[in-house]
Amino acid sequence: MADASYPDDLLYHPDHDWARIQDGVATFGITWFAQDALGEVVFFDPPEVGSSVTAGESYAEVESVKAVSDVIAPLTGEIVEVNTTLADAPEAINDDPYGAGWMVRVTLSDPAQADGLMDSETYVGTL
Repeated sequence: MADASYPDDLLYHPDHDWARIQDGVATFGITWFAQDALGEVVFFDPPEVGSSVTAGESYAEVESVKAVSDVIAPLTGEIVEVNTTLADAPEAINDDPYGAGWMVRVTLSDPAQADGLMDSETYVGTL
């Protein structure tokens, strides 16, 4: 399992999800805190490419040895890529939540929504 960290180059949603934004496309995943609370992730049920996600709403599920949990979208947009390697290696969500454990990439419909997310220092202060 990865060491606790909250990278400064990410934006954070209160439901323990993160977004990395580059050129109008956001990569989403769950934070170290979320994967630690879940325990060992054994399954990731991704959305389909082309589907829409809405900020604050569930877009996928992760199953751990403890529970099945919804993954909440930090921003609104259309899914353009799904991390298909998680089908065979869902443990990447635990091992590398900000790298190999990313979940989806989304073309943002309203990039200004990012202003409502937290930086790492603010997010850590909520934990």
